Amino acid sequence: MRARLLILASAVAMLGWGTVLPYQYAYAATTRGWGSLVAAAASSLFSVGALLAAPIGGRLADRMSPVTVAVAAKVIAASGAASLIWADGPISFLVGMFVFGLGITAAGPAQSVLVLRWVGGADRRKVFAWQFTGQALGMAVGAFAAGYVVDLDRATGMWPAFATAAVGFLVSGVLLVAAGARRWGMPVGSVDEPGLTSQGVGSTSPREALRAIWAIPALRWTALITVTLALGFYAQFESGLPAYALTVLHVEETTIGLAAAVNCVVIIALQMLVVRLTARRSGATLLMGVGVIWTLSWLVLAAASLNPELSAALFVTTFGIFAVGETMYAPVLNPLTAGLAPSGLVGTTLGMFTALQTGFSAVGPLVAGVILGAGLGSLFIGLHVAISLLAVFAAWRLRAAMRRPREVAEPVRAAALVA
Repeated sequence: MRARLLILASAVAMLGWGTVLPYQYAYAATTRGWGSLVAAAASSLFSVGALLAAPIGGRLADRMSPVTVAVAAKVIAASGAASLIWADGPISFLVGMFVFGLGITAAGPAQSVLVLRWVGGADRRKVFAWQFTGQALGMAVGAFAAGYVVDLDRATGMWPAFATAAVGFLVSGVLLVAAGARRWGMPVGSVDEPGLTSQGVGSTSPREALRAIWAIPALRWTALITVTLALGFYAQFESGLPAYALTVLHVEETTIGLAAAVNCVVIIALQMLVVRLTARRSGATLLMGVGVIWTLSWLVLAAASLNPELSAALFVTTFGIFAVGETMYAPVLNPLTAGLAPSGLVGTTLGMFTALQTGFSAVGPLVAGVILGAGLGSLFIGLHVAISLLAVFAAWRLRAAMRRPREVAEPVRAAALVA
């Protein structure tokens, strides 16, 4: 029951975020007349808030109840969303987006720790998969519903979306409180594996914790996988790929919306099937598969530029292929990272890796803007093919590293205490 409430909490939170995400740029730039610079800065500050919050949220999840950390983060996110209703100038809007980003991302590592503490090892991939599916569905439903209530012709036209986001995160927090109630059996903060304890290494300083994490070769390769897979797709999902579609492929704007919808539908349709089919495969092998799928997706996109009459269809197909990779990526990366983390530093490790993913994803729009602005569409494709192939190589090295038990099986306290 706890796992179900956790999945529902994630879906409800993303439903609220989905009402805001597709419209906030146009609202700031055009509806409020603050210009594209403020709108872009709002997105950047949201990412900065996320980048700062991830390691903090993870560190706190090691030191105190993850339920408390996650619920507090949800309240912060709700406050940030609600503040956007009363934001009457660009500064207050930027501050609200920064706080919103802080709250959303700080909850992530804590929720991952809760999955690891409340769910047995055999079921973790399945729960992470359902959580990801619920988030995708919630985001899609929120964006779809907001289309009927958001009015970008009025300064107050986004208020229903901001209010829905605030309520969504508060309801999500309430669900987490319910999930954390002791009546479900295992008390909050208890563990089912020695490696998930919050004692011992979890009390070390941040510098010692960082040294303990980077002392593990497999985690170093996992960090490279995290960065390359983020750059290979997620960093370009919202801006780079749509910009390529409009400037190079010259497709209609509606095609971009269709591609995003197809991406979501494929995830929802295939997620649990993929989990069942890959249940006996190692995480490193599956991440190699994700890198291969990412590479194939970019090659299909390259083919779209060579076939103008099929460009729209191939662009939509590309998003569907990316989605197949996502169905392996989402259930695997967090539990794999947690399994490699030093004892007592699971939340810290997850938070640091989330920050890596967020930070490099934020670089994606800048890279796309520079390359596509210079008219170098082929370079844009080639760069991302190379990044995806690097992810395949890193996953291959990770698989080799995980076959050396001394490097990954039992990270010791001494690694955190190296002077």
